[in-house]
Amino acid sequence: MKDIFGTALLDYYHGNYTEDLITETNISEEDELPLPYLFRNFAEMPSIEQQALQLSVGHVLDVGCGAGSHALYLQEKGLEVTAIDTSEGAVKVSALRGVKNVRQLPLLELKDEKFDTILLLMNGAGIFQKVKHISNYLKHLKSLLATKGQILVDTSDLKYMYDQEADGGIWVPGDRYYGELTFTVRYKGKSGKPFDWLYLDEHLFEDACLTNNLTFEVVARGENYDYLARITA
Repeated sequence: MKDIFGTALLDYYHGNYTEDLITETNISEEDELPLPYLFRNFAEMPSIEQQALQLSVGHVLDVGCGAGSHALYLQEKGLEVTAIDTSEGAVKVSALRGVKNVRQLPLLELKDEKFDTILLLMNGAGIFQKVKHISNYLKHLKSLLATKGQILVDTSDLKYMYDQEADGGIWVPGDRYYGELTFTVRYKGKSGKPFDWLYLDEHLFEDACLTNNLTFEVVARGENYDYLARITA
């Protein structure tokens, strides 16, 4: 199945909800991702997502918009929103739900536009895929920022997933950064192509930002080692 997420979102939107998405990574067992969660309203969102939306101003770019929940909330607040996703199904669902400007487009192909706020939520740092790609993405995001613009991105430090020593040290892979994961998603018995997804600890993320002449600050923390970062030029 080429568009696992999009197929599932379309099924749910059209009332054909019979089962959830199943996710699995190279360091964890299978887990369910309930489809209703992807259609949540503001009150149902985690606190760091709520804070990101409340901090959003001006013309907003919603990267990886999914079912359009974030974009719809911001539209209702009166903000101009451009939403993008690589999933054809997600773009269709977002449009059907009322997102006014939504496009099927990879982030790196969006050019010659400026935004006051760029949102990357639901572990938005995952889009970087691997540590070696971070600078490429940060440079591109920087090129899309308007004067005094901001990037709001949430992610998690996955050190809690690894065995810990009494002195606080952790056992991590020797061949890769411990936040580099490979995901597989399954829906209705069919699996999508495995994809790389990145989780970043604060120190590595800040160093990458400084290397690219960007400021980095943590503006909120969640309950599961997750945090919301604000990045500016």
